Amino acid sequence: MTTLTGQQVDGAAPTGWANLGGVLVTRFATPDFATGLALVDAIGALADEADHHPDVDLRYTHVDVALTSHDAGGLTARDVDLARRVTEAAATQGLSPDDAGVSRVELALDSPDHARVQPFWRSFLAYEPRQGFDDEVRDPAGAQPPVWFQRSGSDEPRQRWHLDVWVPPSQVQPRIDAAVAAGGTVDDSTAPSFWVLTDPEGNRSCLCTWQDRD
Repeated sequence: MTTLTGQQVDGAAPTGWANLGGVLVTRFATPDFATGLALVDAIGALADEADHHPDVDLRYTHVDVALTSHDAGGLTARDVDLARRVTEAAATQGLSPDDAGVSRVELALDSPDHARVQPFWRSFLAYEPRQGFDDEVRDPAGAQPPVWFQRSGSDEPRQRWHLDVWVPPSQVQPRIDAAVAAGGTVDDSTAPSFWVLTDPEGNRSCLCTWQDRD
């Protein structure tokens, strides 16, 4: 299937679902395990019917759902359609999707020679290469954050590890405000694709969204 652009996903996805770097994510707040389990059962039935494979995380207070088309390498109409159907099924239980608290974390390692270090980290973490990408490895179970390797010059100052945190666009400013109030600084020169936040000791991480730079 053809992957959708960020703009296409934003225009078609149900309210309360967020595109976090090619994964459509939401959270349903639930009053107890029984309600959450009933929702998980409903999602499972819809997934089987659609021959799709969402990631579903059941907790006492909520159910998180993540959709992506692994065979297409991104989001497709199939994901948006299942998000709609899950939203409709949840509504029958009085539940609504909410993207306010969702995020997706990636780890990035600055390296002048990622081909040299990637095999070590792949072995150490028991990860697998991401299909079609030579600079990223992923947990085959999808339970741990992916790791990708950011090219950097061998002589330039660099921070070895940094976090890339994917959030809905509406959540960027509150996080920036909180980080700055906590002593951090922000560089918005690459916004709205990502903002570089720096802690008081100079360690950098990024807040990322699906939006492209103008």
